[in-house]
Amino acid sequence: MNHLSIGLEARDRVNNAIGGGFPEGALVLVEGSAGAGKSVLTSRFVYGLCEEGTSVGMASTQLSAREYITQMNSLSYDIVEHLLTGQLRYFKAPTAGERQLLRRFLTPNALWDARTVAVDGFAELCRNDVQFARTIGTGNEDRAMEKVVDRLKTALAADKVVILTVEPSVLPDRALRPLQSAADVYLDLQSEAVGQEIRKKALVRRFAGMKRPVDDTIGFSVQQGRGIVIESRTIA
Repeated sequence: MNHLSIGLEARDRVNNAIGGGFPEGALVLVEGSAGAGKSVLTSRFVYGLCEEGTSVGMASTQLSAREYITQMNSLSYDIVEHLLTGQLRYFKAPTAGERQLLRRFLTPNALWDARTVAVDGFAELCRNDVQFARTIGTGNEDRAMEKVVDRLKTALAADKVVILTVEPSVLPDRALRPLQSAADVYLDLQSEAVGQEIRKKALVRRFAGMKRPVDDTIGFSVQQGRGIVIESRTIA
């Protein structure tokens, strides 16, 4: 089994913490409440993949391309060259109004030309999809998500890595369970205030096909000008 390194090993220990990279064909779920670090950790994955020569298609329900560049620069993740060369393709997903967002996302397009596809705000994408939204509160949310997972399997079968971030409060538990069950890599991000310090950690709920032993709990911080910094290691 081949793995896609997220690189930067001379700069931080993130790639080492996840065992040397994501296995090809993996569905990676990054779950956590607002402020837990989902977007920043995913941005670290994206930047490292690009630095390793892996093409990435990135979609966000939150930031415009300009805002994303500014955010990445604040973390010293310079993505401008990757955008100019096409190594990274960035898309802002519009969520206003009644739109068939999931159909547009899952239909083959420029986003899926990349080796890795990342969606920051996947729960919002589902919540604002006109068809998926109709299932919320009906008890059929799990069936709706199962259909989405089935559509993703084509890309996964082609050895693409798909990274999705979700905030649990956006969708009912019933909608999230099929996604959690299907994920090959499932990171549950949590944060807590200790005095004036915010401590973040990623609980590794699942990591199928690991290249090397993976930390079961990854403590990290987000620092201006440095990005993600691994704070502690607990080996599974």
